[in-house]
Amino acid sequence: MRHTEFWARLEEALGTPYAQSWGERQVQPDLGNRTAEEALAAGVPPKEVWAVAHRVLDLPDRLR
Repeated sequence: MRHTEFWARLEEALGTPYAQSWGERQVQPDLGNRTAEEALAAGVPPKEVWAVAHRVLDLPDRLR
């Protein structure tokens, strides 16, 4: 998964404005107490960041 796919999936799940806000502001303990944006910038694979987002946001399986 690429960064662009991560953001596209998050936008599909949350809508564009909220996806950006969530990715920039919601600190996740499972990402080392970083936001999704910070985790991606630190080199955490987008697939791993997506797995955390999917679980934390309790998204439907179809978005896995």
